[in-house]
Amino acid sequence: MSNVVVVYHSGYGHTRVMAEAVAQGVERHLGSACQLIPVEDVHDQWECLHQADAIIFGAPTYMGSASASFKGFMEDTASFYLAQPWRDKLAAGFTNSGCLCGDKLNTLLQMAVFAAQHSMIWVGLDLLPARSSTGIFDGQLNRLGSSLGVMAQSNVEQSPEHAPPLVDRRTAAHLGERVARLAERMGHPSI
Repeated sequence: MSNVVVVYHSGYGHTRVMAEAVAQGVERHLGSACQLIPVEDVHDQWECLHQADAIIFGAPTYMGSASASFKGFMEDTASFYLAQPWRDKLAAGFTNSGCLCGDKLNTLLQMAVFAAQHSMIWVGLDLLPARSSTGIFDGQLNRLGSSLGVMAQSNVEQSPEHAPPLVDRRTAAHLGERVARLAERMGHPSI
């Protein structure tokens, strides 16, 4: 059993859809629980984050980095940085942008460095990149080929009901399940 928190910002709803997919993946791991916390609500939820076994970060990529709201959340953690309440917790991340590239890797790198500053242990995506000689991936996970975390792409004209694509959501659920499983193993090393 593991207790995982997903803390995220979603400007247009697409990243919220990814956060929900991550949470579904966490809860697929028997006995694991997941709480979703939008960054707008984090000030009432610090203790929940401090008590979690793992924290998964999610933010849209705007102009080549995490959204300003997510960066505000990161900066707000300075108030407890020296106490290191997140030391040795697992961390992972996901991001979404309107463009196929959208410089999403930079956002995941920001999250990984942020986790390292809090002495957390980063969990990457354990999937090989999807492969296709035709450009059709037939539902293969990790469509955008990331290793550091989950990358999703949402056409900007599509509503969150239709984007990001199902395969990106399934990749996010895979990450959530992986983090829940690893958090349980860390709490019970004999598993």
